[in-house]
Amino acid sequence: MYATLMLPRTGLILTLLLFASLTGGGASARAQDTQDEPAPTVSLAPPPYEARLLRLAEILGSVQYLRNLCTEDGETTWRQAMQDLLDSETEGEPGRRQHLTAGYNRGFRAFASVYTSCTAAARIAEERYRREGATLVSEIVARYGN
Repeated sequence: MYATLMLPRTGLILTLLLFASLTGGGASARAQDTQDEPAPTVSLAPPPYEARLLRLAEILGSVQYLRNLCTEDGETTWRQAMQDLLDSETEGEPGRRQHLTAGYNRGFRAFASVYTSCTAAARIAEERYRREGATLVSEIVARYGN
């Protein structure tokens, strides 16, 4: 059953994302480097939380853009969180990976087309998106997690 196979990894990654969003992006999850052959492609039905994951991907892209715009250190925490999410959720499913990556890019571009410099409105948007992401993460973990 799909949900049974994927939820343990999802719970861990989403919990890390929740922690990162509550702390303002200070925590980062690290993807494990592997040199193994790619997993075989599997055609499975998407999990019941797929729509929420897509929204989370869009939020991560938006927050990444806004954080880069408004901080001098050029944080990549949110990009890494998205990479970790992709690695844990889409192994052997290139179609899902492309779908979630497109969501991330959509979120990134949405704010890139509006903000070219950091403004008070950009900071407010970033805070609201982090809150929405934290809410999504807690809902997914509570409903579908371990």
